[in-house]
Amino acid sequence: MSETIQLKKNTYLCTDMYTFKEYLPIFVGDDLPEKGWDNGMYCLETNAVKILRSNLLRGFVSCFAFMLVDKGWMTIHYNGKELTFHPNDLYTYSPGLPVTVIATSEDFHGYCLMADEHATIEAPSVHDLVHLATLPLVHLHEPKQTFPPEVAQHLLMKMREIISYVQSEHIYKAEVLRMLYAIFLLDLQNAQSRAIVHRQTPQRVEEIFIGFIRLLPKHFTEHHDIPFYASELNISPVYLSRVVRQVSGRTVVDYINQMLLMEASFLLRTSDLSITQIADRLHFADTPSFSKFFSRLKGQSPREYREG
Repeated sequence: MSETIQLKKNTYLCTDMYTFKEYLPIFVGDDLPEKGWDNGMYCLETNAVKILRSNLLRGFVSCFAFMLVDKGWMTIHYNGKELTFHPNDLYTYSPGLPVTVIATSEDFHGYCLMADEHATIEAPSVHDLVHLATLPLVHLHEPKQTFPPEVAQHLLMKMREIISYVQSEHIYKAEVLRMLYAIFLLDLQNAQSRAIVHRQTPQRVEEIFIGFIRLLPKHFTEHHDIPFYASELNISPVYLSRVVRQVSGRTVVDYINQMLLMEASFLLRTSDLSITQIADRLHFADTPSFSKFFSRLKGQSPREYREG
């Protein structure tokens, strides 16, 4: 059995929200190249020493991260409980979540893909893909997913491809990386959806859930109500709510709200539309309703988010 490397006490620097560029040099350390890492995305192989180094920043990071374990194990403290990851397990980090790595095996090894939160939502070329693929992933109530070996190997292959472009001199590196990130997210969404619907889910329930997920990106800006989606699927709102909760552990309203939040964030960062115009485009009753919605889910007002 491999030895365990544990967290050292009192090694934290401070508690704050760190940007992707602030966090990455501390996490990667001396292995960070002089260039090629500042395109809002980075992918690397990691080990016990590197992963424990993330505890130096006792705070939150404004990025999405995906850690796929291929050797050994690691244990983290997340949302009041401990989770242990083994080979073929994926750990998903969402912006602003407090996580501490407690211990790892000495032989721990994995691949970590990180993407800046703002770079993710500000990429018009992959806007629709990222919205569609990110929705079911970054707001999971639990950050651990276990995949069959062949699925895990496919995702590792995608991560290695991203690493090769990060290290390359490709003249369109930033654009290629954003596209590869979108492809990775779609592959991950595909794997996660298959895992959800194959948990002894009846075929009819599976069809309804997938139907809802397909309808959502097309209609969420105009329709925020459960009855619309239920009507499109020829079922009752109560039954749709029950199916979505049964399959995913989340509510229909949660899915709609997260889609609206991502679109609002995208428009605030990338467009010249006024907050009132954005509220109107997303079919809120008025600007105060939109501002209240955004502040509740994002923790800051639309104006603060745009100016930040």
